[in-house]
Amino acid sequence: MSFGAYSDEEMVNILRTVKTFAVIGASAKPNRPSNGVMSYLISHGYEVHPVNPGHAGETIHGRAVYGRLAEVPAPVDVVDIFRNPKAALDVTRAALSLKDQLGIKVIWMQLGVRNEEAAAEAEAAGLKVIMDRCPKIEISRLGVSRQER
Repeated sequence: MSFGAYSDEEMVNILRTVKTFAVIGASAKPNRPSNGVMSYLISHGYEVHPVNPGHAGETIHGRAVYGRLAEVPAPVDVVDIFRNPKAALDVTRAALSLKDQLGIKVIWMQLGVRNEEAAAEAEAAGLKVIMDRCPKIEISRLGVSRQER
């Protein structure tokens, strides 16, 4: 199975309907992509929950950092994976075990993150899957605004 062909309409629909992101692999370092993406999502009206066991109990952009996805309060619409492609499978499986409890609808793997096995498992469980894309780039490219969500 091959993933990656997303129409602009599908992307806009996802970005307009979701409200909450759990960012797996969140970094407190301002020069890291996850940090910039979190800031951008927050500035565009999304709720963001950073997840990083090395920063649990701290804050990033004024948001409490959780050590594990299982600690994040519901709802979580999108699990946004800033980890290497191999780690994406374990993250996806953790998300699948929590999908009903947290209300997860989308597994989003960031630029450079592709894991076909993770994508197939998530899709088989009824989740939407985005791979090798960045919500910050897509929001900007597609012109999705807060008023449209």
